[in-house]
Amino acid sequence: MSRPRALLIMFGMLMMMAPASHADDVNDYPTSARADYVFGCMKANGENQHVLDQCSCSIDVVASLLPYPRYVSAETVLRMVQVHGNLGNQFRSSAQATSALSDLRRAQAEAEVRCF
Repeated sequence: MSRPRALLIMFGMLMMMAPASHADDVNDYPTSARADYVFGCMKANGENQHVLDQCSCSIDVVASLLPYPRYVSAETVLRMVQVHGNLGNQFRSSAQATSALSDLRRAQAEAEVRCF
């Protein structure tokens, strides 16, 4: 076996033994959730290539800071606080809902610092 080929095989074996990268850890957001976030972000910030890059960066930062189930909870709260009446009031006054929303807002603030 030639030396370059042996080195290539050894490198491949090392890569298989390496722990999963951080990107793999945060890639649990479905594509549709990422696309929805980027779409809303672009509607709020402008619809051009530069904003697309910023919004894509933003969801990547949010995903790195907030597990997907927590993101879903916060998104649900955001939608429900807009409901009028008793149901909306329950989401506006719930400690759990407020906590989920705070987590999302902190992640988005960090994303804004890093990406915009």
